[in-house]
Amino acid sequence: MAVLTDEQVDAALPDLDGWERADGVLRRSVKFPSFMAGIDAVRRVAEHAEAKNHHPDIDIRWRTVTFMLVTHAEGGITQNDIAMARDINAIVGKPG
Repeated sequence: MAVLTDEQVDAALPDLDGWERADGVLRRSVKFPSFMAGIDAVRRVAEHAEAKNHHPDIDIRWRTVTFMLVTHAEGGITQNDIAMARDINAIVGKPG
C-alpha cells in the first residue's frame, strides 16, 4: 500500500471529524465523561482493529484518549489509516 502525499492526507481531513495530521501521523484526542468510558471505547476500537489487522497507537490519560494512526510497515499514512480513522469515528462518536 502506498504512502499518501501530504496533499492527499490534507484532502481527506475535512471528512475526518476531529482528526489532524501531526508529526507524520493522523491523531485524534477524545475526552470521555469518565475514565471507564474511555477504557470501554479503547476496548471497542481494539476489537475492531484486531479484526482489521490494523492497529492504532493509543495513549490514555485519565479521561482523554488519543488515537494515532500510521502504517509503520510503509513508513507513513496510507489509505488503511484513513479508513481506520473513519471506523474509529463511528465507534467513539463525534468530537467533543
